[in-house]
Amino acid sequence: METSEQARERDDTGQVGPDRRQVLKTGLTAATGAVVAGEAAAQARRPEDLFLPEEEWRARMTAPDDGKRYGWVVDTRRCFGCHGCEVACKAENDIPLGNYIRQTFYHDHECDSGSGVARIMVPMACQHCEDAPCIKACPCGSLHKGPGGSVQVNYDTCSGHSACKEVCPYGAIYIDPVANQAIKCHNCTHRLEVGLEPPCASTCPSEALYFGDLNDPESPVSKISALLEIENPSGKLATLREEKGTKPRMRFVVDDEHTMEAWEPKIPREGESYAPEAYDVYGWGEPGWEEESR
Repeated sequence: METSEQARERDDTGQVGPDRRQVLKTGLTAATGAVVAGEAAAQARRPEDLFLPEEEWRARMTAPDDGKRYGWVVDTRRCFGCHGCEVACKAENDIPLGNYIRQTFYHDHECDSGSGVARIMVPMACQHCEDAPCIKACPCGSLHKGPGGSVQVNYDTCSGHSACKEVCPYGAIYIDPVANQAIKCHNCTHRLEVGLEPPCASTCPSEALYFGDLNDPESPVSKISALLEIENPSGKLATLREEKGTKPRMRFVVDDEHTMEAWEPKIPREGESYAPEAYDVYGWGEPGWEEESR
């Protein structure tokens, strides 16, 4: 005998259709499985999966033969978080509010030495990697090495594909919402061409930023590097996320009270960019610190 549910499922031909509840259950199960599979695939995808064949980027990875090798030293012991470098960068490069190609990160933590709480301010920007993943992933051939090995964007060809942002291990690229193009630090080479420093370095009142030609022993960055490596055992030079194998041209001065392990987790990673949330005072401390401070 036909059930009331089957009667409701009769089609126009008088044939009994499938149980609606079963159909819905089957469809929901399939949809849920598809979502889970999609999330798993996204998690399994590595940044290297976006890299182009080597012949597509090898020439762009090669810097001009100008004899220069630009690099940075950031002294986290000296920065006091004045934002002078950020303001100078925004003014020089016309960066809109809410976006950054240079940002200062804050971190409060208890010192391992038991000497109390240390506040660390870390000015961050593109690391100008020697083995730059953004160049390897750029599908329109816009990311390339410029003067002194600076990693730059050709805005005549950039299409805003954002693959460069997806593979940058340091969150140093954002996609401009108006121009739909990748924006990042380019070492202000337009200033270098006329004998000027990048404005962030020349503006810094605490002398925490050192820039110059690593091939020139008389450049500011070479002098501070030699001083730290030879004459100042209390501080040492370290590169960010060395395990990524990108060979960054930016090194940070750290010591027992300004360890990289303390602030490194706060620096954006692949697929991320600098954001205003970095200035939220409740995020300055270690996990749990923000609840205790409220």
